[in-house]
Amino acid sequence: MPATPDLWHHYGRARAIHDRAVPRAFRWDWAQAGGPGAEVLGDLGGCVVGELGAGAGRQAAHLVAYHAPAEVVAVDASPAQHALAVGLYGHLAPRLRCVYAGAVEHLRARAGAYDVLYSVFGAVDFTEPRALLPAACAALGPGGRLVFSTLAHHVGGAPARPEVTATEIPARTPDGAVASMRRWVLTASVWANALERAGFAGVRADVLPAAGDREHAVGTLLVRAFRPAG
Repeated sequence: MPATPDLWHHYGRARAIHDRAVPRAFRWDWAQAGGPGAEVLGDLGGCVVGELGAGAGRQAAHLVAYHAPAEVVAVDASPAQHALAVGLYGHLAPRLRCVYAGAVEHLRARAGAYDVLYSVFGAVDFTEPRALLPAACAALGPGGRLVFSTLAHHVGGAPARPEVTATEIPARTPDGAVASMRRWVLTASVWANALERAGFAGVRADVLPAAGDREHAVGTLLVRAFRPAG
């Protein structure tokens, strides 16, 4: 992988100091406060599951602990996030496997390997969809499913983009310098078109409303799609 600054170096580090437990709930929404849970992924018993952009691995750890998959592979391109996941939940191996890799490169090397792929404001948000979605479709077996939550609109209220175009958002390098990264905040119809072009079918997108009355609360777009069985 290219030697670039790890823009996720600071994310979740403070929480990891005092919260090392396996979460008892799985949340898709931005506020992590409600809405549907892991049932959206379907029956995971005996399945090989991949999380794209797993961060500290909290959702992946929940699935291993409470939903009986054969294996959950927690993929993340950030060395800091990968190290956090291993430190927090390495004891759940071998059913939880933490992989340091970019999502696209990992998926391209795992054709047909997965029953389920998912992302919770993860790699689907931060990876060029025209590269990621075809790789995800190819990495699923026939009938396999992809589920992801993403922003229904930009943080701050600006509408989602009506075409496959990234937004530059602020970030910080490990030493605290100001930087930026690309995030894809797209309308439901744009996501649906991109998924269908990548080979998916049965696309469904639901908006989970923003929780609470906080200023600039953010809605969540929950998207599901399948690799055709035939």
